[in-house]
Amino acid sequence: MRVAEIEPYAAIGVVILVVTLLTGVMLILAHTVGPRRHGPVKDSVYESGVPPIADARRRFNVRFYMIAVLFLLFDVEVIFLWPWAKLFHGAATTGATLPLENGGEAGKGFLLLGMGLFFALLVFGLLYEWKKGALKWE
Repeated sequence: MRVAEIEPYAAIGVVILVVTLLTGVMLILAHTVGPRRHGPVKDSVYESGVPPIADARRRFNVRFYMIAVLFLLFDVEVIFLWPWAKLFHGAATTGATLPLENGGEAGKGFLLLGMGLFFALLVFGLLYEWKKGALKWE
């Protein structure tokens, strides 16, 4: 590799090096210079300042995890709407098109059809989860 090919990445390498060195220095200083106070109160287990009332390894109902996964799934899918909305707005108001890899162009109809298919898959997934009972709290 030539120096001209690596030069744009030099700043990233310097930042990574500086962050690594500073992190190492801070960890070493905290370990060597930091206070060493130990005792039954200091070493006791707590969470958010409250003593634990039960075993931390108790089992949770799987519904909590299912709702969390469904939330993440639909939340991430909503993130995909932002770039699509910007492109679709530009295509619908100004008639702009997007170049495709095969040399063609994609207009507002193509974008609308693609998002319609995306929403159809979302609705199908939601109906499937609803039918399976993942959203029921009994």
